[in-house]
Amino acid sequence: MASDTTSQQNTIAKGTVITGDIISEGDFRIEGTVQGNIKTPGKVVIGKTGIINGTLKSANADIEGKFTGKLLLSDTLSLKSSAHVEGEVMVGRLAVEPGANFNATCSMKGGLKDVSNGNSKAQQQETRQIAK
Repeated sequence: MASDTTSQQNTIAKGTVITGDIISEGDFRIEGTVQGNIKTPGKVVIGKTGIINGTLKSANADIEGKFTGKLLLSDTLSLKSSAHVEGEVMVGRLAVEPGANFNATCSMKGGLKDVSNGNSKAQQQETRQIAK
């Protein structure tokens, strides 16, 4: 039964405004406006008329509309040519089509893990050598 839940897509239609936090196991397609936070382990698609102001935590996101806030994705962010993104972005992978508006601080989680692991090992080795 769990697989049925994750295969269903929630849709927020054009003209709909939701204020508040949304937590779901399913995917989302947003054509309306969300003022708040969205958390899902799946995929979020922000259509051309879709707007999110808040925090989005998910695995993947395809953005054609507007996003303002904090975007935390464990996998891929795909920005279409009509996308407008502002804020703070942390992703595993990033795909940007020409024409997309991307005004955000962006960090790639995969790269950060590699860098932090390397530095911490080097720092640990230096600490051991100093201690001797």
